[in-house]
Amino acid sequence: MGPQPAAHPASNLTLPSSHTTAKPGETMHQERPPFCAIRTSKGNEGLVSPNRPARRAMILLLALLLISDGVGTAHCSTVSGNSTDMLSLLDFKRDITNDPRQALGSWNASIPHCEWKGVNCSLTHPGRVTVLNLTEQGLSGSISPSLGNLTFLETLDLSTNSFTGELPPLGRLHRLQQLLLSKNSLQGIIPATLTNCSNLSYLDLYGNFLTGEIPLSIGLLSNLLWLQLSENNITGTIPPSLKNISQLEAIDLADNQLMGSIPHEIGQFPSMMGLVLGGNMLSGRIPTTVLNQSYLQILDLSTNMIGSTLPSDFGDTPPSLTLLYLDYNMFEGYIPASLGNTSGLSVLDLSYNKLTGQVPSSLGRLGMLNNLNLQNNKLEAKDIQSWEFIDTLSNCRSLQVLALGKNQLKGAIPSSIGNLSSKLQGLGLDANDLSGTIPTNIGNLSGLTTLALRENKLHGSIEGWVRNLRNLTVLALDGNNFTGPIPTSISNLARLKKLYLANNEFEGPILKFLNYLHLFYNYIHGEIPRNGVFENVTPVSLDGNWELCGGAVDLRMPTCSAISQKKGRLYYLVRVLIPVVSFISLVLLIYFARLGAKTPRRASLLLLYSGNHFPRLSYRDIAQATQSFSESNLVGRGSYGSVYRGKLTQAKIQVAIKVFDLDVRYADKSFISECEVLRSIRHRNLVSILTACSTIDNDGNAFKALIYEFMPNGNLDTWLHTKSAGEGPRILSLGQRISIAINIADALAYLHHDITRSIVHCDLKPSNILLDTDMNAYLGDFGIANLVRNSKSTSVGHSSSASTSDGSIGLKGTIGYIAPEYAQTGQASTFWDVYSFGVVLLEMLIGKRPTDPMFDNELNIVNFVERNSPDQILHIIDDRLQEECKGFIRATAEAGNVVYQCLVSLVQVALSCTRLFPRERMNMRKVAMKLQAARTSYICWSKQARAS
Repeated sequence: MGPQPAAHPASNLTLPSSHTTAKPGETMHQERPPFCAIRTSKGNEGLVSPNRPARRAMILLLALLLISDGVGTAHCSTVSGNSTDMLSLLDFKRDITNDPRQALGSWNASIPHCEWKGVNCSLTHPGRVTVLNLTEQGLSGSISPSLGNLTFLETLDLSTNSFTGELPPLGRLHRLQQLLLSKNSLQGIIPATLTNCSNLSYLDLYGNFLTGEIPLSIGLLSNLLWLQLSENNITGTIPPSLKNISQLEAIDLADNQLMGSIPHEIGQFPSMMGLVLGGNMLSGRIPTTVLNQSYLQILDLSTNMIGSTLPSDFGDTPPSLTLLYLDYNMFEGYIPASLGNTSGLSVLDLSYNKLTGQVPSSLGRLGMLNNLNLQNNKLEAKDIQSWEFIDTLSNCRSLQVLALGKNQLKGAIPSSIGNLSSKLQGLGLDANDLSGTIPTNIGNLSGLTTLALRENKLHGSIEGWVRNLRNLTVLALDGNNFTGPIPTSISNLARLKKLYLANNEFEGPILKFLNYLHLFYNYIHGEIPRNGVFENVTPVSLDGNWELCGGAVDLRMPTCSAISQKKGRLYYLVRVLIPVVSFISLVLLIYFARLGAKTPRRASLLLLYSGNHFPRLSYRDIAQATQSFSESNLVGRGSYGSVYRGKLTQAKIQVAIKVFDLDVRYADKSFISECEVLRSIRHRNLVSILTACSTIDNDGNAFKALIYEFMPNGNLDTWLHTKSAGEGPRILSLGQRISIAINIADALAYLHHDITRSIVHCDLKPSNILLDTDMNAYLGDFGIANLVRNSKSTSVGHSSSASTSDGSIGLKGTIGYIAPEYAQTGQASTFWDVYSFGVVLLEMLIGKRPTDPMFDNELNIVNFVERNSPDQILHIIDDRLQEECKGFIRATAEAGNVVYQCLVSLVQVALSCTRLFPRERMNMRKVAMKLQAARTSYICWSKQARAS
């Protein structure tokens, strides 16, 4: 058993170093560094704090330090006088369905059970098992109830395996001190009988699929030191009965669906060192009792709905605080100047709140600070005094990340910026109201790997300082007024991989050793190279540079011989006019869309997106593009119209044209809804409108159409269910299906959580998921989407009327994909989309539509999979996947197990999305995270399997 609390004062606690870095865009796991560059819908580079797995890694280290004593003190015995324990272990073995590493190979009658791998026995009670430790063995199957007969068991560690099913009854294990079952796929509730294990000191169940509430009787575990229930689907509130566990040192309940306020009782633990409650739906205020904890080092309340102002004396208590995460909440008011008194603070994350006022200069007293994230608030700076905090932060010589983007900082960047720590790796001042030139001494920050200054009013040349930032991997300067040539010294930045210079006034030739290049709307001229980043046109954006020529064919640039001086001048003129025309078009969009029915003879072409400089289109142009709406060009039909493939003669590009059938009720409102939604959002996995057209046809009737980029691989429905002419069925690999699911999960997470007014798609189904040449997935058809009034409410299932502001547009969704609560409420909520996504994911895995004839009476796609999960997964998946999975199984047992576990994980995610009660469903952020983890595992082992 670990030491008692008195042996662990906060001053003796060793925390892991976070002074590591990773390349921007890399997937981070438990040891994620405190800063990374992430690419958002527009390729935005942002500065982020350590994600919750990284925070949890710090807490887990505490667990390892405390637990290690208990595991290490067990002794082995070769005496096997007691057969009860041996028989219980053999029962456990029989329920194992896969043992890729032969961890249980020694478990047979020819060897005393106390010598079996992972088994330790008592010296004083011969044959009685005290330790069962089979962590990280790749074991699959259920955990046998027979383990409840090992009444001398003190440590049970089955963590990081692939166990499924429910928690076994362990209430008779009164000697049990450590129950470690994390990182499996266990389901069901936490049984109240577990609290009979009165000697339990470490309870770790994180990273499973547990549901239900935390047992109210948990307060009976009076010896508990460590409670780890994070990354499950636990609902309900935090039970106040926790106050009875006076010795608690760490509580981690993050990434669940807990609601209500934080009970003040949770702050009454004299030895509390870590409290992690992030990623839930908690509300209210921070109890003052929490802030009075003498030993508290880690406080993570991020991604909740906790609000009000921060206490003015916040920094005076708790005195030992090291890591403070309050990001993604609803805090208002000023940042307390007293935070500067928390001398040991190394991470302060207050991003994504509603904080106002100035950044207190007292933060410069935090000598241990290495990560300061204040982005996405309403913080102000407009004069020398309010910019003083930059001067004082120069005292923080360990500072690695300073994120101040998306605030209300104005004026020139102070020259003292160059005095910040030489260890600074990430600096974000993007999306403010900064003006003037960049101080040349910013080049003193030679350790910078990411510099984000986009979307300001900065001007001048960048030549004087950029050459000194030799460690840069990401440089984001787009959306400013920079002028002059792109410095040739950029070519000497050997580590630079992503360069964003779009929407400036740069001129001159372009540099060739990049992975991403965004230069649209500048004055770049000359011939486009064909090597380096230009070998693949996907990560290159060059629109709006009128004197560029040559390059890869897919860039669709004119040949260099065709560019004349006269045309160059003309293009400069167009460069000035296009923003004006685009602005006017955006203003008139909804006006003409609504006016079209009343004034059918007034034609209008409304350009929403001018990236490819679309010409003005008439009804005749669209009719010509579709060969008079020929059936041969028909791609598909929907509730409110038809979609055609077309080629615009002037633009010389293939497009998809959605023509609305205005004779259908609510079709005109669907047109308006889709325009309203898509004009205000941008994400890499959302279909974007290129042009909207509201005019009249040849007979004088109203005509409405939307023009999109054409997706050559059609929609997901055809890949799952349609055979191509003269060919067999199309085949999607498991890897492709996972990637498609991640694309759509990312898109929904953006719609639900990352924009001011959350959007509920309301009609998620495979036919609305489109695929480009590289099989990237895009979510389309927003004709019945809903704008939710309060985005903060969506995470708890906030709903809005199933209608637009002009009235109802009829039935929402498609039979088979509609959430079951629709019949009761008739109201849209983000949990609708979550349910529909779960059904789509199941459909992708088993290859059956939810309306398949096999699903009748009480059987549906959800309970069909539930009944066959996990043991029969390989038998019910799509026939086209079965052969692929058999190939992995034949390659190596370990690879086969990983693929099997990957399938189980995908099914569990889908089932977690389709729970009957909306509040028990995952939110899309968590869904995306789970799917990313599954893909990482699959990619790793698929490569090894192919290599073997």
